[in-house]
Amino acid sequence: MKKIYTAESVTSGHPDKFCDLVSDMVLDACLEKDPNSRVACETFATKGLIVIGGEITTTAKPDYTEIIQAAATKMRYDLSGAELIVSVSGQSPDIAQAVENPHFQGAGDQGIMVGYACDETLDFMPLEYAYARRLTNKLEQAFSSGEIKGIGSDGKSQVSAEFDGEKFIRFTKIVVSIQHDADKDIDVLRSEITEKIIENVFSEFDLEDTEVLINPSGRFVIGGIDADTGLTGRKIVADAYGPRVPVGGGAFSGKDPSKVDRSGAYFARYIARNIVEGGLAEKCQISIAYAIGKAEPMSVNIDTFGTGKVGDKVIENAVLDVFDFRPAEIIKVLDLKKPIYTITATGGHFGIDKFSWERADRVKELRDAVFTR
Repeated sequence: MKKIYTAESVTSGHPDKFCDLVSDMVLDACLEKDPNSRVACETFATKGLIVIGGEITTTAKPDYTEIIQAAATKMRYDLSGAELIVSVSGQSPDIAQAVENPHFQGAGDQGIMVGYACDETLDFMPLEYAYARRLTNKLEQAFSSGEIKGIGSDGKSQVSAEFDGEKFIRFTKIVVSIQHDADKDIDVLRSEITEKIIENVFSEFDLEDTEVLINPSGRFVIGGIDADTGLTGRKIVADAYGPRVPVGGGAFSGKDPSKVDRSGAYFARYIARNIVEGGLAEKCQISIAYAIGKAEPMSVNIDTFGTGKVGDKVIENAVLDVFDFRPAEIIKVLDLKKPIYTITATGGHFGIDKFSWERADRVKELRDAVFTR
């Protein structure tokens, strides 16, 4: 049975990514001085106005103006004349007492966290998502290096891939939109994007039957927060695996690791990648449910979509034997109290080897637990 899967990716100059970056920079500024900081930071940005809000309990004193300026420099945003409003209070004492139980650390929120891995790509990510992200990564390189003159930092990509069952057949559609200077000739832009971006990313594929759209709306001169309002956490699907994989909990950016929305999702990916990279399945989805204030998960479910070398229940039991799902242990195993989050704000949270949750270091334990039962 043939199916078409589509995924998108956005560049770091997208207004939602600007807000994710600011929120994660605030988080890192807190963790750098106080590893036990409790942070839930949201950023809203539109033309002439930036609002930072949330609940933050920390001994650190983040310089919000400096953070905004650093994020704007990275994005090459012009924020001259923009108003900054900061409205931050401490974490609710009701939540704090549940999370900081003297005997154990409970989950900082309730929810279902989803992790996924598959063997379609070398980074164990869905094929259509992996190539959408490669396009935006290449766009960012071309913007930063000046390889393509007259483009901006705000852009998107979208890739559609056709499968027959589990077998990839072809890419059906590729869409790229990128901000550009007012005097940039659109035909020249399309030619440069085709030759320097698309043909580079898809060099091993025949795109003869692929529909390619570059700036399909035509002119894209005004971009960033001058063109669109940004908000932390609005690109959660592009941050994860694309729409082929269900969204579980909330967004990631701006949240310290006591929030299982973030740490639980990272841990679920960690487990799924060890399962797939360890050869126990060709694809794996794991969902973990938590209740606020409780350390042990409410449920853990494994689905290998019929690709498991053994039954899903056998793998699930092995996972429960090998991995400790309590938030304090997740934070310890993945070393999540360090100021590492700024680099996660743009470019996706999974499939990047420098992140601790991408390690395949529990494969032997898992295989032993599976095959000695």
